Amino acid sequence: MPIILKDIKKIYPGSKEPVIEGLNLTIKDGSFTVLLGPSGCGKTTTLRMIAGLEDVTEGTITVDNTDITRMEPGDRNLAMVFQNYAIYPHMSVKGNIEFGLKNYKMTKEQIAQRIKDVLELTGLTEFANRMPNQLSGGQRQRVALARAISKSPKAFLMDEPLSNLDAKLRNQMRSELIQMFKQMETTFVYVTHDQVEALTMATDIVVMHNGKIMQQGSPKEIYRNPQNIFVAQFIGDPGMNVFLLDDGNYIGFKPRGLRSSGSDRDFSFEADLLTSEFLGFDYQYTFETGMGRIVMRSIDELEPDNHYRLYVQDADLFFFDKDQNVCEPFAIGGLKGVYHADE
Repeated sequence: MPIILKDIKKIYPGSKEPVIEGLNLTIKDGSFTVLLGPSGCGKTTTLRMIAGLEDVTEGTITVDNTDITRMEPGDRNLAMVFQNYAIYPHMSVKGNIEFGLKNYKMTKEQIAQRIKDVLELTGLTEFANRMPNQLSGGQRQRVALARAISKSPKAFLMDEPLSNLDAKLRNQMRSELIQMFKQMETTFVYVTHDQVEALTMATDIVVMHNGKIMQQGSPKEIYRNPQNIFVAQFIGDPGMNVFLLDDGNYIGFKPRGLRSSGSDRDFSFEADLLTSEFLGFDYQYTFETGMGRIVMRSIDELEPDNHYRLYVQDADLFFFDKDQNVCEPFAIGGLKGVYHADE
């Protein structure tokens, strides 16, 4: 049951400039597809167009070979899980799930069995008669998931569902979502700006920027083989260091690819250590170089306020052309700048 977006264009009323134009995307059947990107990149708009909560200006959306572009949201058989839970505060957990099933042609016995099943799946059985104000944030999010699951939709659409939770609960809910995905064997489409969520949960990541798809692939493909500078600098903690060469091409290397010792065969340069941050397992260092500031992640403890020569092995170098797309390795000439993902 793939979800296919073809030649999608979106212009909001009162605006002449499209927020999305020429978008083509295939979401594989049974995948956990994450739409990932910074605020304003078009990921939530894309999800809402799939759900029918935003009109499509041009193009088509099909689900299982059915054109749903102009179909009403309630007729699409897709379940949306929102950031703010969107559960009814005056109904119990059981009541919230039951309410969503009343429009389905099911007997009372079938509804009761469906509620029992989803309560077990989401770990909410003992909370069936609790009111939302008696639940934690994580439990309320599970109620929203249970209500969505109870409808047996063709796909689940999730708009940053964990962003309102604290760090510990987010980690817990990530694990629970992965388990639910494996048990249910259906399609999840998940929007986030958090690359940790994307890398840990997704089977397929779609990196977006300015309404365009910058790269689509598995988490390992996206992390190990970025196809352009935007993806290289957006993915990673922190993102890739990139140098602009005199000929207009670029070279890059991940902060974990930097070393404080090496050989004459390695790419190397002088650097002054500015800051050191202990992160538990390793350290994050900021250096000033003749080309600008760069970041290094290492388990080695370096002396503060010292001058170093830093090394990058050939296998850890990335090469980008003048259009900032990945390209074949080339001879390294002069260096005239360094660019960071936050610039």
